[in-house]
Amino acid sequence: MTTQGKTDCKRWNSDDWGGYERVLPPEIRHYIGKDSTQRLERTNGIVRQQTGKWHRRQNKFGKVWEQSKVTTRLVVSYFNWIWQHSRFKTTAAQRANLADRCWSWHDIAIYPTLI
Repeated sequence: MTTQGKTDCKRWNSDDWGGYERVLPPEIRHYIGKDSTQRLERTNGIVRQQTGKWHRRQNKFGKVWEQSKVTTRLVVSYFNWIWQHSRFKTTAAQRANLADRCWSWHDIAIYPTLI
């Protein structure tokens, strides 16, 4: 399994499935346990919940892949850069030392990105 071109991540959090140990290169640190995956699973749940148009049984089912990508980026951006945790009063980006303040939608809109 290679992460080249996808991420420069050197740390993987997962469950105790043996397949990870077989495919992850030795330079990748592999952490096992629910305490390491809880935040990621919560984020995945939020993305699924907020992007209800992906459920075929609803009228909101999206048929245009580009629109689905944009929707996902907006949801993830909101929960990482704008939404403040009720207990910590900071964003995920602040807790990861990626931002020094809570961003606004305006900050997201004007930030230069690669498409």
